[in-house]
Amino acid sequence: MKLSKLPDRTPVKLSTMLTPVLAARLRDYADFYAETYGTREEVADLVPFMLEAFLDGDADFKRASRGGGAKDPTVDTPRRLNNPSTQKEQGESPSKSKESSYRPANTEEANQRFPSSRPE
Repeated sequence: MKLSKLPDRTPVKLSTMLTPVLAARLRDYADFYAETYGTREEVADLVPFMLEAFLDGDADFKRASRGGGAKDPTVDTPRRLNNPSTQKEQGESPSKSKESSYRPANTEEANQRFPSSRPE
């Protein structure tokens, strides 16, 4: 068959809290959309398309996605986004990061943070 199996199209509901300023800006955007296209749309109907446009327009995110990072969050793969804590300074060796690595204060703290899967 030429057509592959269709992806999951079940909508996912996401609830979030907005600042009053952002909520007002989104209402203003909906007004601007209505002026531009002559059709009034609710903010809730515009937001998914705004987020899609934002993600599609983010060059760093696209680059990370192509490079193997920023994959499906349900898969245990590393994300290679523009995280300042993972950035290297120019001229620095690839194995040396700007931030010092975590060192537990004592064995007890290490065992709490990194429990062993081996029986003792």
